[in-house]
Formats: sequence, C-alpha cells, structure tokens
Amino acid sequence: MEDRPQKAHHAPHSGKKAEKKDAAKGIDRKTHGFNVKAFAPKSGRKALEMGLRKAEKDQTKLHVPLVDRTPKGNPPPVVVAIVGPPGVGKTMLLKSLVRRYTKQTFNHVKGPVTVVA
Repeated sequence: MEDRPQKAHHAPHSGKKAEKKDAAKGIDRKTHGFNVKAFAPKSGRKALEMGLRKAEKDQTKLHVPLVDRTPKGNPPPVVVAIVGPPGVGKTMLLKSLVRRYTKQTFNHVKGPVTVVA
C-alpha cells in the first residue's frame, strides 16, 4: 500500500469557494454542462407527435364534462334562504311568498318551511 501514490482530493463543485474559482476562470455553472440536445426528439415527426400530444393534454385539462343531473320530467326544486337581522321582515316575506304560490295562509313560522306547489 505504501508504494501507491496518494489520491488527490476531489475538487469542490458547489459552495462559496467553488463559485469564486469559477468566477476567476470565467465558467458559468448554470449553462456549463447542460446538454440542450439530450432530451430533443430524434426526428421531426416525433417532435410533431409530442407537440400534438402536449396540446391534447392541455385541452383535456381545461375541458370539464357537462353532466345533466336534473331528473327527467320534474324540474329541480328551488331553494330560497331568507337571512337577515331581527325585525327586517323575514317572516312577512315568507308568508307573502307562501300566499302567492300556494294560495294558503299560515300564522306561525318555526324552523325550515317546505312549500310544494
């Protein structure tokens, strides 16, 4: 083992010291060593197919399928929430709506009211 020469230390590739050395040598690590052609397609047809596939993927992400969930024959129910501070006429509005659509009157309103017309 003694007849072998000692290995040199591995030169640093990151950190402040390596950045200083690179600046002195004029090396830009962000572009140095980046192979632009490494992930390029080999043929024009393959590039076209990849471009079309990417466009198709983008379009499918944007497309939201429309599903008609309304039951056939019956329209969906209308839900009305009457909210407000006390004394502004919520109960009066509810009573007038019930009178208008069902031709019936009621005196006491307590809890949720379901109107089937």
